[in-house]
Amino acid sequence: MEDLNVVNSINHAGGWLVRNQALLLSYAVNIIAAIAIIIVGMIVARVISNGVNRLLRARHIDATVADFLSALVRYGVIAFTLIAALGRVGVQTASVIAVLGAAGLAIGLALQGSLSNLAAGVLLVTFRPFRAGEFVDLGGVTGTVLQVQIFSTTLRSSDGKMVVVPNGKIIAGNIINFSREPVRQNEFVIGVSYDADVEQVISLLRKVVEADSRVLQDRGIQIGLNAMAPSSLNFVVRCWSNSGDLQNVFWDLMKNFKGALDEAGIGIPYPQMDVHLHQTALDKQEPQPETQPPVLPGQ
Repeated sequence: MEDLNVVNSINHAGGWLVRNQALLLSYAVNIIAAIAIIIVGMIVARVISNGVNRLLRARHIDATVADFLSALVRYGVIAFTLIAALGRVGVQTASVIAVLGAAGLAIGLALQGSLSNLAAGVLLVTFRPFRAGEFVDLGGVTGTVLQVQIFSTTLRSSDGKMVVVPNGKIIAGNIINFSREPVRQNEFVIGVSYDADVEQVISLLRKVVEADSRVLQDRGIQIGLNAMAPSSLNFVVRCWSNSGDLQNVFWDLMKNFKGALDEAGIGIPYPQMDVHLHQTALDKQEPQPETQPPVLPGQ
């Protein structure tokens, strides 16, 4: 009895296969075609991605931007390949595209901060307002640029701290690059006492600046009386030097200014206040002698 049931099942399956042979053959062809589309699409995506990368690098586009754009092209081709493969096996691609669009919109709204950083990173590595190794001020954060990435920029501060700044904040603020120009100007404010001779002070300050070989004399030296402050005469000194020597030149010239002024006997004042005391008319009156009570007999 059991053998008879098995035979009947086989005959039934065989009959179903015979009746649906065309349908099964159609499904098999569609599945094989979908697999072929995926394989060919993967190959095409890789070829196009590598071609875009080489083209961008040949046009001297930053490597980070080239890699990002080539990857974006590759994933775009793969996405279209998968949609075409699904359509080949009979899946309604219109509904799939609608679902993917809605998902993309939701993800975009949820990650809008990250997307703004991404767009800002592309702009930074494209226009290159700063490069690795340069000293910059990014909206109040100063340091040496270590790495410019798609979403953020990493700095090392002068005291050795690692600072990661989102690229969106960098693009939205001011960028001050201290290293891009080969030469920069130092400015000093020197205060001396009011009894100092103005021409003598200017001559002394000029001699100190001219004696430093790191100062670029051909750029010119500006020295003048800038302000008559409450406690001092303030002179301004401006001179140029190479960007790499700027800080050391500032420190050394400040020390030499102090030494030259001390040697010439010119005082460097500090904030002070004169207090004047005035005696009122009431205070000027003579004090009246105290009267003693009369001494009575017997006391």
